[in-house]
Amino acid sequence: MIRNNDKEPHQRGATETMSKIEKSTAVLVAGTCINLTIGVLYAWSVVKKALVSDWGWTHTDASMPYNVAIVVWAVALLAAGAMQDRIGPRKIITSGVVLVGVGMILSGLVPSSNVLALTLAFGGIVGTGIGFAYACVTPAAMKWFHPGKKGLVSGITVGGFGLAAVYLAPLCTKLIAMFGISHTFLILGSAVLLIGLPLTRLISNPPEGFVPIGPAMQNGQANASVSAREYPWRQMLKTRQFYFLWVMFLFSSSAGVMIIGNLASIATVQAGIANPALLVSLLAICNATGRVGGGVLSDKIGRTNTMLLAFALQAANMLLFASYRDEMTLIGGIVTAGIAYGALMSVFPSTTADFYGLKNYGANYGVLYTAWGVSGFVGPLLAGWAVDSTGSFRMAYNASAGLLVVAILLGLLTRPPSLIRARGHGPHGRAHA
Repeated sequence: MIRNNDKEPHQRGATETMSKIEKSTAVLVAGTCINLTIGVLYAWSVVKKALVSDWGWTHTDASMPYNVAIVVWAVALLAAGAMQDRIGPRKIITSGVVLVGVGMILSGLVPSSNVLALTLAFGGIVGTGIGFAYACVTPAAMKWFHPGKKGLVSGITVGGFGLAAVYLAPLCTKLIAMFGISHTFLILGSAVLLIGLPLTRLISNPPEGFVPIGPAMQNGQANASVSAREYPWRQMLKTRQFYFLWVMFLFSSSAGVMIIGNLASIATVQAGIANPALLVSLLAICNATGRVGGGVLSDKIGRTNTMLLAFALQAANMLLFASYRDEMTLIGGIVTAGIAYGALMSVFPSTTADFYGLKNYGANYGVLYTAWGVSGFVGPLLAGWAVDSTGSFRMAYNASAGLLVVAILLGLLTRPPSLIRARGHGPHGRAHA
């Protein structure tokens, strides 16, 4: 039989192209689904409300496992980011899923009066697991796609985490009503292990020399914001832009973290809503929408412009939040808070990749993400103190608005390191600002 050799290169090229597309899609979908599986933290306000009403905890005590989980998450993400740059993402994601599942199961074994034990089990073990898994899925997915799609890819993967509360909030409410808090933890922890572990097998970095498929970037602003070099984290720390980004991330995310962690209590105290689970789900939908929408928008109009828009929207919302005294106005505030906060969670990862490159992205974003970890104490503790002291969240809202104004001012001063180098010492010059 005579073989048509003229077609072989074309067919081979088409097969390779399809293989790239299928693998990149598999990594993106698996990473997003893993985030959906481990996103229990964003349904904490439902658990917190039950801890206060069923177990008699104070608002401050009931916030403690959540607050510690956020800080531990950020520290774990820093460690996982550095490790995945050396050994790849799969082992770390698998460890993360195991820690989330086991930590949830251990949380279900904690006595109802032991705040410290639940803080260690949920805040320490679950927080570490979330940090390990969350740190790796976005970088792995980004490396399979064209740089012009960084915002979109980041938005989709982190959107999965934000969307988790859509099903977890009503599920937790129903499970707590039927089985109590402890058994709810046991059920959710087992589900994480059964669903999350098979998905980890699909995650990997692209092979050496991989070139992602995609059109050349069209947007001049987005093109200009891409770093001309790859920064290791120590070099990144020598740029002024990093510190601007860190403070902006801390101040802007604290408002969203505060609302997410306290929404069930806010709905009850402020608007008299007895069953806020649907509002928690609405917040999750808006959070996920903001992540995808913010990522897409930042690919088109630039990262800094998208940040400033989110900062301004959230600042105005925080100033008005105390006036949302009925269901309709509170829904408007929730939608705004979720979209604005969600946008930040996709724009900051993309900005890190733009400013400092993808080669060391895991470690670099891990360092920046410590700002979000600190926000986990600033926002929720401010809210807990305000409501325990005054019976109202008003002081916390006003303080958050002030922090967002500072973030806006810093955003106006932030420019990519590559642009400043180009004006000064050229693309290979010393990193400074």
